[in-house]
Amino acid sequence: MTTPSQYRAHADKYSELIKGTDKPDEIRELQKLEHSFTDLAENEDWMANNVNKTVHSEDATSAVTLTEEEGRILRCLGASVIMQWNTLPTKLQRELFDNASSVGELLETGAFKQQMARFLHKHKDDDAGMKI
Repeated sequence: MTTPSQYRAHADKYSELIKGTDKPDEIRELQKLEHSFTDLAENEDWMANNVNKTVHSEDATSAVTLTEEEGRILRCLGASVIMQWNTLPTKLQRELFDNASSVGELLETGAFKQQMARFLHKHKDDDAGMKI
């Protein structure tokens, strides 16, 4: 599993590469990569700091157990969707929101749908999609 410090090291690498170019397209792409790795580091920090605030199943027989790799894949796919959110058609945004909300309701997270709506609204105008 990649640690937040490893993600930050990648972000720092792209930050340094930005200083070495004057091409606008290249700068934008490097900034995008820098932000992505910074976001991944922040996500990992959040997950570590909030493990006691997440839903855990007490019945291991009914729980879906993900391997570390599967969890990482799901986090990366989720982050990818969020980063491209503004480019998605409104109908697809609504379907994804509704599907994610129903998963949240299955996990009995209460205000999950409202939290997700506030998150998406807060970041709706971020450059190049969402900043997670």
